[in-house]
Amino acid sequence: MGETRDEVQQAGGEAPILSVPLAQLRRERSSVKWGRYDDDVIPMWIAEMDCTPCPPVVEAVRVAVGRGDTGYAMNQGYIEAFASFVAAEWGWHVDARSAVGVADVLSGVAHLLRLFTDPGGPVVTSVPAYNAFFEVIEACGRRVVEVPLTPGHRLDLDRLATVFGELTATGEPTAYLLSNPHNPTGTVHTAEELAALAGLADAHGVRVVSDEVHGPLVMPTSTFVPYLMVAGTERGLAVTSASKSWNLAGLKAAVVVPGAEAVGDLRRLHPFLTYGASHLGVVAQTAAYRDGREWVHRLVGELDDNRHLLAALVAEHLPGVRLVLPEATFLAWLDLDALGLGPDPALELLRRSRVALSPGPIFGPGNSTCARLNYGTSPDILREAIQRIANSLA
Repeated sequence: MGETRDEVQQAGGEAPILSVPLAQLRRERSSVKWGRYDDDVIPMWIAEMDCTPCPPVVEAVRVAVGRGDTGYAMNQGYIEAFASFVAAEWGWHVDARSAVGVADVLSGVAHLLRLFTDPGGPVVTSVPAYNAFFEVIEACGRRVVEVPLTPGHRLDLDRLATVFGELTATGEPTAYLLSNPHNPTGTVHTAEELAALAGLADAHGVRVVSDEVHGPLVMPTSTFVPYLMVAGTERGLAVTSASKSWNLAGLKAAVVVPGAEAVGDLRRLHPFLTYGASHLGVVAQTAAYRDGREWVHRLVGELDDNRHLLAALVAEHLPGVRLVLPEATFLAWLDLDALGLGPDPALELLRRSRVALSPGPIFGPGNSTCARLNYGTSPDILREAIQRIANSLA
């Protein structure tokens, strides 16, 4: 891959984005990631990176706050910056006039699920799934219908066809909540898989809502395909944000993009909902999309290094642990069954090693031996965390 990050730094280049020391993070960060556990715990659970911020974002927010520009958000410029970014990155041409801004990805998902399903109605998702999917579906008063991924962590299209058919045969309006790329496994769905999903959804009248918040964080060995770029997705919708890729979860804003035949559906949302984005979130994310492309490309390179480092560390220090090498995101899915840690291995590792992982069961049933690890941190912290786990097992 050319020069390592350490070599670049020694040569006087830019410091790595993922280089913040553990002591500095503990001293300076006050988010839930750093506040939930005691100071002796290395937190590798929630989807928040330990990165230095994107300079254009910092400057945009600094200027806005310095000017007292802290009112209500104007979304159109934000949506246009997003449209320009996705056109340059993936050749996805979004009509900015048809998209709407919302507070964040999950609120956008919630609005759409309420729009397309009835109270108590089914929302299908592929498991293991992002744990917040279960929470948002239940908060909407809908019921979760789980369809496992294949053993290779791909969409199980045959099973989805069966479940779609069974649900819609009763006349219940049904939605499918897609994670694209998939969280927690890091799977990048192919264009062929997405087209097949679209065909199934269309055949059964299922509405697809695609969460694409990790889209910019696809590794160099894979290709991200926005759902709405695939043929047959005209009735689908995508919800996305710069929150994960630029580490801006505290600066809330998101975009909902409709397929060509879903524009009218999106207009049925109450206009008040589109005023939910934070103005500073819009300022920050506009700067990220407009001026942060080079930064996020550098970040992906560092994450690519980290995922391979993690794989090497697990192979060396945690024999028997099965790691799914992620194709995207900064999250890795681990099966810890071989460690014999009992019914809640993540909790036992927290007790023994003082490393906090996300426990597998929160991503759906059948994952009791699994855990999700956030490798969006410095290589030094990653090494210390895995070494701690290994030492605690000795």
